[in-house]
Order: sequence, then structure tokens, then C-alpha cells
Amino acid sequence: MSNMTVLDPTGYPPKISAKQLAPRLDTLNGRTVYLVDCRFDDSGLFLEQMRAWLAEHLPGVTTVLKPISSVYLVDDPKTWEEIRARGHAAILGVGH
Repeated sequence: MSNMTVLDPTGYPPKISAKQLAPRLDTLNGRTVYLVDCRFDDSGLFLEQMRAWLAEHLPGVTTVLKPISSVYLVDDPKTWEEIRARGHAAILGVGH
């Protein structure tokens, strides 16, 4: 008879600090909404469809499709600064 070692694959999530959501805008009309492609499984395709939907149903909204500079695991401070400076809202696409 041989000995067997069994490992527990359960992970331990990191501690997090909750943050409040950004306040909602009263309207999107006349506003710029960034559609941020986080480069995760087809998120760019989804955001293109969202952009077309917004153009058809909310023509007063300007959309900017913005891919992040790397992959979703890498922070992109330049993109976040651009959105803060030029945008009114952002939708992050993370795929399916």
C-alpha cells in the first residue's frame, strides 16, 4: 500500500475594501460615454453592438470605444485619466 497526499484546491479570496458607486447622471443626452474594451473574450464585439444600439436609441449620446493599453489584468492609469478628463460615464466590457 502506498501513501497518497491530497491537496485542498480551495482558494482564499483577498481582503477588499468596498467603495461607493459613482453617482448616477440625470441624463445621458449630450454626454460622452466611454465604452472600455478590457480585452477579455469578445468584449470588443459586445461593445461595438452596444455602440450601435446607443446610436440608434440615444442619438444625443457620444460614445468613445476605448481599448485598454494591455490586458485586463494590467492597470491602465492613462485610460482612466482620459475618461475622467473627457468623459461623463464609462461602461467596462469584460466579455462573457
